[in-house]
Amino acid sequence: MRIGHGIDVHRVSDDATRELWLGLVKVPGPGLVGHSDADAPTHALCDALLGASNLGDLGRHFPDTDVEFAGASSRHLLTLTMELVAAQGLRVVSADVTIIAERPKLAEFMPAMSDELSSVVGVLVTVKATTAEGLGALGRAEGIAASAVALLEEIE
Repeated sequence: MRIGHGIDVHRVSDDATRELWLGLVKVPGPGLVGHSDADAPTHALCDALLGASNLGDLGRHFPDTDVEFAGASSRHLLTLTMELVAAQGLRVVSADVTIIAERPKLAEFMPAMSDELSSVVGVLVTVKATTAEGLGALGRAEGIAASAVALLEEIE
């Protein structure tokens, strides 16, 4: 068994045309700044999967200097990550994601996020949300962060 942990943070964009994607679900609210779609929960999950596979992090495989990934959907990045995990002879046993955001309120979107992430990963991915209780940049709603953990096992 192997465990991986991932964290990702993106600041809120001033670009009113930027869509907010969290856990592969489009959520009403201002989008986040990033080279791809800036889906912090999905990026944290990718990092957890890559870490458990001893493959580094998201930036190593999908750098923000590579035009191929400009505006990329995080569904695509997660799919590619799953291919990297499988190539290491590993499979996901379980995964858990926590989103840290003052707003928007996410309770109604979390079941869809779990469904979407689970459909790509192939096992249940649980999704939770919390706030920063008004503390710091996250507490001032200047960005959204996410943390993820993944448990993998070798394929026999």
